[in-house]
Amino acid sequence: MKTKRLVISLIVILLLAACAPATPIEPTPDVNAIRTSAAYTVVAEFTLTAAAFTPTAQPPTETPTLEPPTPTETEAFTTDPTQAALGTPAALCDDYAFDPITVDVTIPDGTPMTANQEFVKTWKIKNTGNCTWGDGYGLVYSYGERMSGDPVTLSAVVLPGQEVEISVNFKAPGKIGEYTSAWQMANANGITFGKAVFVKIVVQ
Repeated sequence: MKTKRLVISLIVILLLAACAPATPIEPTPDVNAIRTSAAYTVVAEFTLTAAAFTPTAQPPTETPTLEPPTPTETEAFTTDPTQAALGTPAALCDDYAFDPITVDVTIPDGTPMTANQEFVKTWKIKNTGNCTWGDGYGLVYSYGERMSGDPVTLSAVVLPGQEVEISVNFKAPGKIGEYTSAWQMANANGITFGKAVFVKIVVQ
């Protein structure tokens, strides 16, 4: 009798074992918990990414202060010791002027001449520059009818502010007509300066 019960018990146990599921049944996951966990994960990833790409503040770069250029002294150009002593510009070294009323000492404008007549023209001019006229200074031909005139040099020193009379030998042309010749002062280097003076004659 006991053996029969034992057999029946074994059969029941085997049947229960055969009917039982092969794998254990897992509990249904909590959807809200999964969503919350995912949200925390995303927030954490964004935080790490932002921290990785946030530029580090650099210390301000100090702009160097530029020093102004040191001015260099420029020596005044001068060609004349008198001018250098007076400290005047080169343009005022050599200059002259004349009074239109007294400039023609001889042979006023329009003086009649015969063909090939020789004559001497004298002008009065004033040294209005800051340089003394000395050796090499004189009157030279500028333009117009030359009338055989030759350059002349000064016979004496002319100081600034002083007047001087200077003369040129001419020869009238051989043809009838009106002739004008312009002459100008030049320094020892042959550089002309000042306003030209004129001689004007009429050959009859």
